[in-house]
Amino acid sequence: MSSPRCLICAPAQPPYMVTIMHWATPKERQALGQARRKQVKRSDHSLFHAKSRLTPALTLLDRSMKGRIPALVKVKYERMILSPFGYFRGAVPVMAADLATAPNTGLTAQLCGDAHVRNLGAYAAEDGRLIFDLNDFDETIHGPFEWDLKRMAASLVLAGREAGDKESACLAAAVACVESYAEQMRAFAPVAVLDLTRAEVIRVGHVQPVHLALHKAVRATPLHTMQQFTEPAADLRRQFKENKPILTRVTGVKARSVLASLGEYLSSLESQRAHFIRQYRPMDVAFKVVGTGSVGLRDYVVYLEGNGDQDPLFLQIKEAVASAYAPYLTDPGAARHQGQRVVEGQRMMQRGSDVFLGWTTIAGHEYLVRQLCDHKASIEIPDLAGDGLVEYARLAGELLARGHARSGDAWQISGYIGSGEGFADSIATWGQAYANQTVKDWNELKKSRK
Repeated sequence: MSSPRCLICAPAQPPYMVTIMHWATPKERQALGQARRKQVKRSDHSLFHAKSRLTPALTLLDRSMKGRIPALVKVKYERMILSPFGYFRGAVPVMAADLATAPNTGLTAQLCGDAHVRNLGAYAAEDGRLIFDLNDFDETIHGPFEWDLKRMAASLVLAGREAGDKESACLAAAVACVESYAEQMRAFAPVAVLDLTRAEVIRVGHVQPVHLALHKAVRATPLHTMQQFTEPAADLRRQFKENKPILTRVTGVKARSVLASLGEYLSSLESQRAHFIRQYRPMDVAFKVVGTGSVGLRDYVVYLEGNGDQDPLFLQIKEAVASAYAPYLTDPGAARHQGQRVVEGQRMMQRGSDVFLGWTTIAGHEYLVRQLCDHKASIEIPDLAGDGLVEYARLAGELLARGHARSGDAWQISGYIGSGEGFADSIATWGQAYANQTVKDWNELKKSRK
């Protein structure tokens, strides 16, 4: 058994007195997790009671539109109406409220917050390698680990249905996701802390839907993005190719305010990365409508050039607002910059993050800054037909486990879950029930928009 660990804290000023803080042993931490079963039985996670809702779903959605650009609210609802899964993507505030009505384990980790099948994706690491990982953290916050699993389980059922899979296969995929999570969490618990920070999920490329996404990511270079989003201008320079309302050029005072915000952004970067950005020259600015949940928020893209027109860089400056989970959780860092919240959550959960990840402020609104398209790609729902759904579900469970182990306590979480079979069945049952509720909510939204 490992000996008890201690943390030695030295104050900044003499006489450098040290305080010894006791840290629980792995066995004690595992026991703490097991004790949480008295707080919430593992079988209780199967229970979803729609009647426990304190506020109607449509009311929660309407409230979440406050502060968004009014002209784009219609676009968001149009995207949500397309399918139950489309609704699910845009209805995080509804699910956050639903999760908060039930008891939770109190075993916390950094949550992705919007863990669903299309929020995993490929992107380029600092050394140029392609990584496949959780890749959307707008809703990230520290909270009960099972909330991410429940959202992922519901998304697997909805996505599987949309891909044409049988209901039994959809439920099996949700079970496989949680069983994979449990297995991986048990494996992470005894791993040396520094080894955990470097842990990789090695079978990523062997999962067919992921293989297809990685193939797309190889082609998603900055030069490809330049051809896709820009066109030659009269002065022999390139500018954004407008596709209103999805992509609209920004000029004059507004463009200058966006570019001026890059100063604050540079201060959020490590010095060597800020040095690289300074070698790029801004060429054009545009407003871009993105995603489903983010529609209506302010989102700018900046086209820059480094060593000539064959060295493009695209930065996305995306408005960051408080996580939909914030009203239901005690977050010590709730008052910090919302872009910083997203950046810190992303770095906590990912093995490697975008090298130009940072934050800034424009006209009182807080923003996340990242590369727009640097070998980024995600899976498509049709790719989840057949065996691809369960394969992908297992990988999703492993990636969530790694993110939670990096930011929480693997011994406590694995101690609570145990073998994982009963817990997996409960979470999958909840996910299926919530998918059914999502269909009802989707139909209600469709009726309300006629």
